[in-house]
Amino acid sequence: MDETAVLALPRLPALHRDPFDRMLVCQAVMGGLTILTPDREIRAYPVPTLWQTHPALPK
Repeated sequence: MDETAVLALPRLPALHRDPFDRMLVCQAVMGGLTILTPDREIRAYPVPTLWQTHPALPK
């Protein structure tokens, strides 16, 4: 995490209970990054997410 993301972390809405995931979201928001995750709580934040499941696997 860079300093800008650390300083912005307190302003991030507490939509997710996992502090590590909140740090990832904050860094992604500040850095314009996409997060690869199926986590619905992370997808509630204003950050691009991407997840693709294999068609043969259960969803």
